[in-house]
Amino acid sequence: MKSYREEVWFNISKRREFINITPVVNQALVKSGIKEGLVLVNAMHITSSVFINDDESGLHEDFEKWLEKLAPELPYSQYRHNYAEDNADAHLKRTIMGREVVVAITEGKLDFGPWEQIFYGEFDGKRRKRILIKIIGE
Repeated sequence: MKSYREEVWFNISKRREFINITPVVNQALVKSGIKEGLVLVNAMHITSSVFINDDESGLHEDFEKWLEKLAPELPYSQYRHNYAEDNADAHLKRTIMGREVVVAITEGKLDFGPWEQIFYGEFDGKRRKRILIKIIGE
């Protein structure tokens, strides 16, 4: 069995953002040379997420509105965590959206269902953030 590891950095210009990282994961898969196995993609920051869903702008807006209802950013004073920072809502949003995804690799390709794509979700941006791609298989 082979393994491949890659860290990918992003410059996040907004506090919250969704980025389709499927092309980045596909590039890592090609570099790995692995044809059958699994790929793990995880966020390396406690206020960001990796998840699978449809790449549709209306859905992304729905995520934003839904998450903001569940864990509103403001007022900062509503959260006990915010005595040192102002990102308690980002921690909660990450918990809801998840830390990582695992995708099967079949015949050298990500084995997705219809419309599935991999996304990086950022909830406390305006700085460099990273993901880990770990691929194992043959």
